[in-house]
Amino acid sequence: MIRSLRFSLLALLVLAPVASAADLLVSNVNGYTLDSHGKLQHFQALLVDQGKVVATGTSADLIKRAGGAKVVDGHGKTLLPGLIDAHGHVLELGYARNSVDLSTTKSLDEALAKVKAYAAAHPDATWIRGGGWNQEIWKLGRFPTAQELDAVVSDRPVWLSRIDGHAAWANSAAIKLAGVGKTTRDPSGGRIERDAHGNPSGVFVDGAVDLVNAVVPALTQQDRIEALDTALAEMASVGLTGVSDAGIDLENYQLYRQYADAHKLTARIYAMIRDTGEAFDAISKDGPLIGYGNDFLTVRSVKLFADGALGSRGAAMLKPYSDDPHNSGLLFLPPAVMTSKIEKAFGKGYQVGIHAIGDHANREVLDSFAAAYKTHPDAVALRNRVEHAQIVSLQDIPRFVSLHLIASMQPTHATSDMNMAEDRIGHERIKGAYAWQRFLKQGTVIAAGSDFPVESPDPFYGLYSAVTREDHQGQPPGGWYPQQDLSLTEALRAFTLDAAYAEHAEKTLGTLEPGKWADFILIDHDVMKDPSSKIWNTKVLQTWVGGKQVYVARD
Repeated sequence: MIRSLRFSLLALLVLAPVASAADLLVSNVNGYTLDSHGKLQHFQALLVDQGKVVATGTSADLIKRAGGAKVVDGHGKTLLPGLIDAHGHVLELGYARNSVDLSTTKSLDEALAKVKAYAAAHPDATWIRGGGWNQEIWKLGRFPTAQELDAVVSDRPVWLSRIDGHAAWANSAAIKLAGVGKTTRDPSGGRIERDAHGNPSGVFVDGAVDLVNAVVPALTQQDRIEALDTALAEMASVGLTGVSDAGIDLENYQLYRQYADAHKLTARIYAMIRDTGEAFDAISKDGPLIGYGNDFLTVRSVKLFADGALGSRGAAMLKPYSDDPHNSGLLFLPPAVMTSKIEKAFGKGYQVGIHAIGDHANREVLDSFAAAYKTHPDAVALRNRVEHAQIVSLQDIPRFVSLHLIASMQPTHATSDMNMAEDRIGHERIKGAYAWQRFLKQGTVIAAGSDFPVESPDPFYGLYSAVTREDHQGQPPGGWYPQQDLSLTEALRAFTLDAAYAEHAEKTLGTLEPGKWADFILIDHDVMKDPSSKIWNTKVLQTWVGGKQVYVARD
């Protein structure tokens, strides 16, 4: 009898559901995640403990395992892994939102009106700063001028960066303060736009921007704090749980450390040190910073620049621009200098990501990586990246495979540039531009981003552009060079698992597999099944990072 009772109790223990260690259950959701092989998985509930995923599965099964965990009812909403932007500029997003923001202006007159209104609302500001302008959107056919700015603000200097960050627009007061005149020579890697008499006309391209930046008042610590708070709030509101911050200085680094120590970061920051100069020397003294503050801050990468941008014709091309036959763009560094910078970063164990837009710049970058690998063969394992890889000669695309390079690309650049890109470079060169499928089919990892604030930080804009290659009005129907578009699963992978891979974080981020951080979002519709035309209009309802809610939409 006693023996029989023991067997009966043992059977009950075996058959009874065992509660998992868990502190959060998100149930009743329409959940999607990729697995480690990139295959799409569906689930109804997510079980979390101490910020990490315990399991995904049916609500019925996980309720049995949840024990005393807090239960959040997802009300049938779609749940996705948190999205990761592989190339953004965090503090610059905050600065843009906290100053004159011209990114939504459709005409020169509208932009001038915004500058005038901002100046009137900030009478104590010694400089009027901001940016986001794009003369292509304005259909101006030229760069704007200092005299046009003077008409709305002449009592103070005005300094406004172009949408791509590779040119800036000044009024006469700013030009005078900078001491730039007719006899001022164009600096290396830069160009001063001039009028018919050779005088500065108001726009400074690439390296020439530094001529005015030299007299712009330095940002204060309070400016940085306000910018970071603004940027983190906006990132959470659009479902970004992580970002590769493509180019920080020492002050940014110190601020990130302070926020990580105070548990104030609401997105995971993978920071890339801008260049290999003094900031790199200071930050890299003790080597890469990896997984600091529960994986909220990692600094193990360096950002270099090979050229400018397409919109300002600063992208370095192998042959002249189709719409400017006397201009081939601007190559920032001689090959030997680029190689030496890469080698310096490699020597300290840092990954290298290099901005390259034009086909000449991309070729120089590929050549420099090849040269640097000869002296640092083990650096292949650092998962080095080409940031943008925007226009690449067809003969150079396969070299990404042989050099083991990640293509860090921004889908919205294609739909923003399609109104002018082919005019700039012609029908043949466009075949190697925004060529996502060419890279993907050869096995190159694509890490997707936005380059915010150049583009919107909303990753659903990027997913939409990747899948449709159309603008938000559905133009052109069927997409611009649609043979290069991505499936939604491919695009989701580029914004999750492969963006994490580019950060050496695919074992902890990018999917909702057991043991990974519970970074996830709830959205307002089934993005995987609804028409692709709805993707860009997706509303994020909740954002969670490490099992903690960092954003909830207002009703």
